[in-house]
Amino acid sequence: REVVAPPVMEAGRWYCIELLLDGGDPTHDPARANGLLDLWIDGVQYGPGFHAHVAVAKLADSMPLYRQAKQLGRAGVPICRSTLCDLFHRAASLLTPLHARILERVVESVYVNADETTIQVQHKEKTRRAYIWTFIAEQLAAYVYSPSRSGETAARVLGDSEGYLQVDGYSGYNAVTKPQQRTRVGCLAHVRRYFYKALETAPEEAEHVLELILGLYHVEYTAAEQEVLGTEQHLAMRKLRSADLMRQWREWLDDNQPLHPPKSPIGKAITYAINNWESLTVFLEDARLSLDNNLSERQLRIIAIGRKNFLFLGHDDAGDNMAVLQTLISSCELN
Repeated sequence: REVVAPPVMEAGRWYCIELLLDGGDPTHDPARANGLLDLWIDGVQYGPGFHAHVAVAKLADSMPLYRQAKQLGRAGVPICRSTLCDLFHRAASLLTPLHARILERVVESVYVNADETTIQVQHKEKTRRAYIWTFIAEQLAAYVYSPSRSGETAARVLGDSEGYLQVDGYSGYNAVTKPQQRTRVGCLAHVRRYFYKALETAPEEAEHVLELILGLYHVEYTAAEQEVLGTEQHLAMRKLRSADLMRQWREWLDDNQPLHPPKSPIGKAITYAINNWESLTVFLEDARLSLDNNLSERQLRIIAIGRKNFLFLGHDDAGDNMAVLQTLISSCELN
């Protein structure tokens, strides 16, 4: 006989817990243990698990609140979108101290990855552009909302902290990448995109650089296969093989810069690489540093997916609350 085990899906189970109160004192011990009585006293009819479900569904699964209301209604839990909105913001308010502590942990780290992306915020008869920033270190992903892309956000978060900061070429990070502060680490993936875009107009030149960059990643793949990532052996491989590839690349850049119009795709790629060369070579001095900032870009992908679903935020406070909850959810996912 053949035994089969087809997957079976059951609807989510939602239930209420009865709290028996006698003169204001709980006689139902599980209520006290679960903190449910405190929620009831605070005027909230929904438990902590329900609060968490609303936040995770929106920020991990990119499900707008109105869709959550429809889904919960089908499961036998009639609830309006405005109530879900209140629960979302209340959860963020309660968890703000944890968000602040995670930010502190990130700032204390020697090696931080950072990036930012846009998000729309409701404004008078239209929307305006705002930004969500991410700062990542030690398996923690901290998010910060700001109404603008000003470098004030990076300065406010990182302050005078020291170490490495891996970012792209955006000047907004200049305020925190100074002597006696953080050393800027460039992103090879960002540079690579410039040369990839130049394949159509300058295929031979662009292909040559792409092969050099591929060689740099081959060194990393070899270190990973040998299970020596981040070790002295890995650093020695970089100094021997990666340094030589970077030398070849720089010579090629200097030789080819005068041969191409600065506004052509290949000209822009060459200029970008030369302008960021110092930060692009920092990885040669420390094996802990990555060649690219893809970690930050991956953590911002969920923001990009979310904005396609819920389109915009209602106000700036909503952006701050979103950053609080996204920090906790994404940090949990990383661990």
